[in-house]
Amino acid sequence: MLTIDQAWCALQQVTDPELPALSICELGIVRDVQSTADQVTVVVTPTYSGCPATEVIQSAIREALTSAGAAKVTIQTRLSPAWTTDWITPTAREKLRDHGIAPPGVREAAGTQPVRFLPPAPECPRCRSRSTVRISEFGATACKALYRCESCAEPFEYVKPL
Repeated sequence: MLTIDQAWCALQQVTDPELPALSICELGIVRDVQSTADQVTVVVTPTYSGCPATEVIQSAIREALTSAGAAKVTIQTRLSPAWTTDWITPTAREKLRDHGIAPPGVREAAGTQPVRFLPPAPECPRCRSRSTVRISEFGATACKALYRCESCAEPFEYVKPL
């Protein structure tokens, strides 16, 4: 039998294939873990319903939990509520920055956000300047955009807020 704590520990080692600096737990993809004598059930919410990494993540979850001692692994996909970049942990945001990827900002509580016609520019993960320009709506994956910093001239990817 694998305890819930052991299962969470094993899941912390499963990295996101598109953001390998982060675990799926740090991204907030893993929503719940339940354990019985013969089965571990993991509830996941993909970053978006068409994410091509979903099958790879599910396979990695099964492998990690089976290697940790789970007899049977069940994965349930929960689409509601939809995943949001607000679920990315503060530690994960720093890891993204450390790897040259600008993390999305945390949204303010409903009703307190100012009306904006243009979203604020992302902060450069290298020099922290807000003088940045979008080069492309899409980076290496659909969930990231490509930017360039006008202060340090370095290009960087930005995780789009959802």
